[in-house]
Amino acid sequence: MADVYLQVTTTTESQSHAQQLARSIVQARLAACVQVLGPIASTYWWEGEIEDATEWLCLMKTTAATYPALEAFIQSAHTYEVPEITASPITMGSAGYLSWISGETGGSPG
Repeated sequence: MADVYLQVTTTTESQSHAQQLARSIVQARLAACVQVLGPIASTYWWEGEIEDATEWLCLMKTTAATYPALEAFIQSAHTYEVPEITASPITMGSAGYLSWISGETGGSPG
């Protein structure tokens, strides 16, 4: 059966933490790729106040089967009390790229 593919997103407070998180996630084979983008400007509610922050965005390519382990890993390694961890389905992609994601995360090539 073919894998279901996801792009998982989190943000961090610094480039160094984002890069450290990216490397450890890829090394653990929880994502085939992590792209780090930033700095980005974030505005959000936190504890009843509007906050403005500079953050770094991490975009991870993985499979739905790997997602629970990836989420647990991010939760344990993150510095935020409530880190952003969201997943969006990758509904289309080149067969070669999707197969690569499967191969690097221990899934079944599509």
